[in-house]
Amino acid sequence: MNIQELMSCYQRGERDFSDVNLAGENLNSIHLCGVNLAHANLNGADLSRANLTNVNLEGAFLYGAELSYARLGYANLSNATLTKSTLTGVYLAHANLTEAKLSGAVLRGVNLRQADLTGVNLCGANLYNINLRSANLTDANLNWANLCGARLSGAIFTRTKMVGVKLSHAYLNGTNLRYTDLDGVNLSEAKLSGADFSHANLAAANLNHAHLRLATLHNTHLHAANLAWADLSQADLTRADLSGCNLTHTNLNAARLTETNLNAADLSRANLQGSNLEDAYLWAATTDHPPLTPEVPSNDSLSAHSHTDISEQSNLSKSRLFRNRRMLLSVI
Repeated sequence: MNIQELMSCYQRGERDFSDVNLAGENLNSIHLCGVNLAHANLNGADLSRANLTNVNLEGAFLYGAELSYARLGYANLSNATLTKSTLTGVYLAHANLTEAKLSGAVLRGVNLRQADLTGVNLCGANLYNINLRSANLTDANLNWANLCGARLSGAIFTRTKMVGVKLSHAYLNGTNLRYTDLDGVNLSEAKLSGADFSHANLAAANLNHAHLRLATLHNTHLHAANLAWADLSQADLTRADLSGCNLTHTNLNAARLTETNLNAADLSRANLQGSNLEDAYLWAATTDHPPLTPEVPSNDSLSAHSHTDISEQSNLSKSRLFRNRRMLLSVI
């Protein structure tokens, strides 16, 4: 079937074009809302600026197709082949891309808000500044993908693979990232306010200048992470591992650091005003201030290298003691 025959059938009210062969056809700016193109052959077809809202493209073959600025809102692209296709500026809000093949596809400026990307392989994809708000990324492969500046607030990351992903300047406010492996990931200047990182692995991650106000980091592994200049005000870091972290200039105002491991952390110029460090571990932690000298039994292994911000508003008179080789500090 050629394009003329297709349009003639469409104008007569026909909507089922499953298995149609339109390989290489010029469908630029075509209007085919609501049609069935399941398993259609659209290899190398030009669908740029086409209106394909609510179209069924399940299992369709779109290898190398040109789809720039096409409208595919609510479209079904499950199991479709989009390998090496061009999707610049495509509108895919609420679309179903479950198990779609997108390797080598150009996805610059794509709107995937509330789209279903379950099981999609986006390994190494360039998703710079992409809109994935409230998208479902369950079981998706985002290893080594570039998501710098991406809008990901409310996205679902259940079992999502994120090794080496780039997330600097990304928007992840309020996102649930519990148990996620983000070892060594770049989240510098990311917007993470209210996000839940409980039990997540952020060891050696770059969170320089990240916004983590009101974030939940229960039992989060942050060993050797860079949190310099980050905003962790009112964040909950209960039992988190911040050992060896760079916390210089970090805002920990009113943060909860109960039982937090801050051993060998650098807290130089950190703001600890109003923070709760009850039962926190602070062995060999560093600040700009003179070390605290609590009265403790002589013990070479408990050398008082740990110390904290002693502002005029802080009262440490009741909390400078070691307990079971831990320093109990409550900054109030």
